[in-house]
Amino acid sequence: MATEVRGLVNSEDGLLDRRIFNDEEIYRQELEQIFARSWLFLCHESQVAQPGDFFSTYMGEDPVLVVRDSSGKIGAFLNVCRHRGNRVCRADSGNASAFICAYHGWTYGTDGKLIAVPSLKEAYYDELDTSKWGLVPVAKLEMYKGLVFATFDADAPPLLDYLGEATWYLDNFFDRREGGVEVFGGMFKWTIPCNWKLAAENFGGDAYHVGWSHLSAIRNSFAASTAIDPQTGGSIVAAGPVNIICFGADDDPTPPIPVLRQYEADVKQEIRDRLGPRRDLFNPFVGTLFPNFSMIRAGSRSFRVWHPKGPDKVEVTAWAFCDKAAPAEVKEHIRLGSIRGFSPSGTFEQDDMDNWQECTVTAKGPVSRRIPLNNQMGIGHDSFNEDLMSWTSDYRMSENTHRRFYARWARFMEANSWADIETNTP
Repeated sequence: MATEVRGLVNSEDGLLDRRIFNDEEIYRQELEQIFARSWLFLCHESQVAQPGDFFSTYMGEDPVLVVRDSSGKIGAFLNVCRHRGNRVCRADSGNASAFICAYHGWTYGTDGKLIAVPSLKEAYYDELDTSKWGLVPVAKLEMYKGLVFATFDADAPPLLDYLGEATWYLDNFFDRREGGVEVFGGMFKWTIPCNWKLAAENFGGDAYHVGWSHLSAIRNSFAASTAIDPQTGGSIVAAGPVNIICFGADDDPTPPIPVLRQYEADVKQEIRDRLGPRRDLFNPFVGTLFPNFSMIRAGSRSFRVWHPKGPDKVEVTAWAFCDKAAPAEVKEHIRLGSIRGFSPSGTFEQDDMDNWQECTVTAKGPVSRRIPLNNQMGIGHDSFNEDLMSWTSDYRMSENTHRRFYARWARFMEANSWADIETNTP
C-alpha cells in the first residue's frame, strides 16, 4: 500500500516532514511513481556520436544502455540479459558491434535484438524464438537540443509537452550558439551518503547557501563575486519541471578568469540574439530539471545526474560541456574549472557534500525527524511573470523553487495517471 504523502509536504506553509529523506517505503514509492514514469535525462548525443557508441546509465535503479545502432539511430534498453538477468554491458562507455552477456553468452545487436544464443540448435532444439527475447527498450525516447531523454511509461506525454516553458531555460545552457554544445573531458562519478532530493533541490534554487558554504571558494576566484552580492539583479524562477537561479541580464556568473570573461563578452550579443527578448531580463546560471538532472554555468560548465541508490545514498555522474564553437583555450579552462570546482574533490562540491550528508544523517534520529523543516523563505513574495512564463521571486534569494520542487514531487507520488500531474503550466 502506498504511503500517503500529502501530509508530508506542506507547500502552502513551507513545511517538510523529514521522513521523505530516509523512509525506505517512501523511497520505493519514488522509484515506482517518479523514476519509472517521468522523463529522465540519459546523456548528450555527443556521447554516442558514432554507430556502435554506447553509454551506460540508470533510470532510477534500473540499469540502462544507450547505444547508436549501425543505421545511426539512438536507442535505450534495460541493460539486463533476458536469460538470467545479468548486466549485459559492464563498461561505462565505448564502442561495440554487439553486447555479449558474460554469464551464458547471449548476444545482442546494437539495435537490442537477440542475435546469438550458444547451443541454440542443440540445447534449445532450435525452438527458441529469438525475436521475442531482445533487450527491453524504453517506452519512449526523444531528444531536445542534443539532450537524450527517455521514459518507461508509454502513457507519458511527448517530451516537448512535458518540458513546456522549461525549453527556453535549457537553451541558455545547451543552445546559446550555433551548433549547440559538446561534452568533453571524461566523466566524474562518485557516491554521496545523502538523499537524492537534497542535492536536486540545492542546484534548483538554493542561492541562500552560497555566501556561507562557498565563501572561501569565491574569495579565491572560483566563482563570480556577484554570487553573494544581495544587490545584484537576479531571481529564482520555476517554469514547469525546471527550477533555476538567475542573475540579472548584464551580470556574468563566469569566474574572474580573463580568457573566459573575454569569451563571454565576445559572444554576448550573439547569445542575446539567439535566445530572444527574455534574455534581456535574466541570465540563468544553475538549475534542476525534475527530478534529477542538474546543470551549472558558474565556476565551470557542467551537468550531472543524481542517481538514487537508496534513501540515504546517491551516485553522481557529471561531465563538462561547452559551446561547440568555442576556442580550444576556452574549453581547456572550462575543463579545469569543472575539476577544481565540481568534481568529487572540487571546492564547491566538497562544501555541498558535507552539508547534504549531515542533513541526511540527522534526519534518522527518532526525535529529529518529528520536527518539520522550514522552507518558508519568500512565501507570498513571488508572482507569475508573463514575460518569462514562470513563477519569479521578488528577491534573488527565495525558497519559491524548493516549495514547487516538493509540490511536484508530491503530485508524482500521489498521481494515478499523467492526467493528475501538472506537467508544464503554472
